[in-house]
Amino acid sequence: MNRAALISLQILVAVAIVVLWHLASTTTLFGNPKTVAFFFGDPVSVMRRVGEWVFEGSIWYHLWITLSESILAFLIGAAGGVLFGFWFARKPLVAAVFDPYVKAANALPRVVLAPIFALWFGLGIWSKVALGITLVFFIVFFNVYQGVKEVSPTVLSNARMLGMNERQLLRHVYLPSALSWMFSSLHTSVGFAVVGAVVGEYLGSAAGLGYLIQQAEGVFDVTGVFAGMFVLMAFVLLVDWLVGLVEKRLLAWRGR
Repeated sequence: MNRAALISLQILVAVAIVVLWHLASTTTLFGNPKTVAFFFGDPVSVMRRVGEWVFEGSIWYHLWITLSESILAFLIGAAGGVLFGFWFARKPLVAAVFDPYVKAANALPRVVLAPIFALWFGLGIWSKVALGITLVFFIVFFNVYQGVKEVSPTVLSNARMLGMNERQLLRHVYLPSALSWMFSSLHTSVGFAVVGAVVGEYLGSAAGLGYLIQQAEGVFDVTGVFAGMFVLMAFVLLVDWLVGLVEKRLLAWRGR
């Protein structure tokens, strides 16, 4: 299937969802439309609210706060995951010693950590960044670790026979092997970085998309809640698209 047909199908699915949502909130097709609109809002009102935020300019400050927190969490968490993933994969003894501690830390529910980070770092951006880092780090770490471990022994033996040192092996063997795994984890961790920022804002902040959603929810403004969710989805899709561009650039050697 070519790209144009794929995009057309994706748009068609979105249109079908919006049409069904509109019918459910304005007609008796799925029951009482007032009840549906109370719990789910209606797409026209939601899009109108998003338009008001955009044209009034009130959304940009909150979006910038969430964007800053998400980018910092994504960059720090991904960098830490890559570095520790390579280190553990290249040092089996280190991996064996710290294996139970890594698994225990990964098993901790992140939402429980949010109040602790708020206590440690305050209600500024760094408590949200810390929560996002805990979500991003382990996703990238485990994928990079597995990617390095999956290096073909035959390729590795041939490279050593050709006289490659450790630095050359890292650049020409281990890194290409781990790149596919790493970018697969980065696509997933983009959303988790945003989740960490929004959950932190939701629990305690004075700005950000999570703050907007929490304020709307506090007064039973379902339209505002769904409008904030739509802005979040658009934001995550944009960042994921940018990660995809970087992936295509770095993995151009792989081909289709």
